[in-house]
Amino acid sequence: MVEVRSITMLGHKDHGKSTLIGSILMLTNSVTNVRINEAKKYSKKLHRDFEPAFILDSFHEEREGGLTIDITRAEILYNKVAFSLIDVPGHEELIKNMISGASYANTALLLVSAKKDEGIRGQTKRHLFIAKMMGIDYLVVAVNKMDTVEYSKKAFDSIMDELTEFIMKIGFDKRNVSFVPISAYKGDNILKKSRDMPWYRGKPLLEAIYENSGKNASKDDSALRIVLQGVLNGRKNMVAGRIVRGHIKVGEKGTCIIPLDINVTVKSIEAGGRRVRSAHVGDSVALELNRNVNKDPRGAILCGEAYCPIARKSIRARVFVIGKLDGKLSIRFNGIEVGCNSIKINSQIDTTTGETIGSKNIKVLNAVDAEIVLESKIPAESFTETRELGRFTLYSGKEFSGIGIIG
Repeated sequence: MVEVRSITMLGHKDHGKSTLIGSILMLTNSVTNVRINEAKKYSKKLHRDFEPAFILDSFHEEREGGLTIDITRAEILYNKVAFSLIDVPGHEELIKNMISGASYANTALLLVSAKKDEGIRGQTKRHLFIAKMMGIDYLVVAVNKMDTVEYSKKAFDSIMDELTEFIMKIGFDKRNVSFVPISAYKGDNILKKSRDMPWYRGKPLLEAIYENSGKNASKDDSALRIVLQGVLNGRKNMVAGRIVRGHIKVGEKGTCIIPLDINVTVKSIEAGGRRVRSAHVGDSVALELNRNVNKDPRGAILCGEAYCPIARKSIRARVFVIGKLDGKLSIRFNGIEVGCNSIKINSQIDTTTGETIGSKNIKVLNAVDAEIVLESKIPAESFTETRELGRFTLYSGKEFSGIGIIG
């Protein structure tokens, strides 16, 4: 079976993410000639030179407007590993989708343009802040458009020095960060080292991505966590859910459902439409239990009795702010919605500088550290312990207000 690694692509609009993915698809022979020719025809129709990004963008308004509208995935095979490149929007209006994209991976590829009057922007740093907040620990920074600055080492070093300072301030380990100078449009330093940058002694981009993404340590799967989605066909002893951590086998005893506080034994397991003896992380399962579950189990967690999450009514969290934090607030957590009795803002962080500022006059696109008291208990853990039990979305009425990470 081929190993699959997800890579989230970050960066300001117009800095070349879609162009880079298009170039990688061509250089690794991961796209058909039919698709390439279709993109070339569309380039001619627009009276423009061939643009590799047209291989990726599927909407006409994206092609003509030069921006990516929603999350797009591209699959490539390199060094016997399948990479899923997740291209997310770079412009502020669609930063909510960027957050969704970042949550899929443990490694990010950030593009920064070396072109004059582009370079590092506030949004560049904001994307890095969100990536770290969402649990990304490994980072490759591609300094793009080096052909527009005559492959200048000075231009590359200037960007690397400024970003390194910020990256360390927000918590990245410098040892887990690589900087690579490239030209996505011309294919320089992507698959092979570029002759135009003899001063660069590091690895080409794909090799840097391969090495950094391979550092991700797998989570100890001894602690079972199944997020339950409900009962099946009205049968109260049959529940459906998804395994987000650990594994389960038929006959397993001493299993708890939190926060319903009941113990069960697993009599049978179905996964992928068939009966199985055991199931593992990522499997969606139907479980036959030895007793009925008389309360709605949506959002509850089935876990091993020895090591269960705590049912909490009060949580401490870092929230990336998208909208207002007033009115009737609620959180959405693993398929359920729970009202908030109160929210106390302890501090505010400017996501473009990483600096802590006053907690008054909360600004959209900043982050806050807060204490939230809920109307009822949820089975939560810290985000670093189990991601699926450590994140939520925050709403003011029906309006999306932010995404939270539980500490």
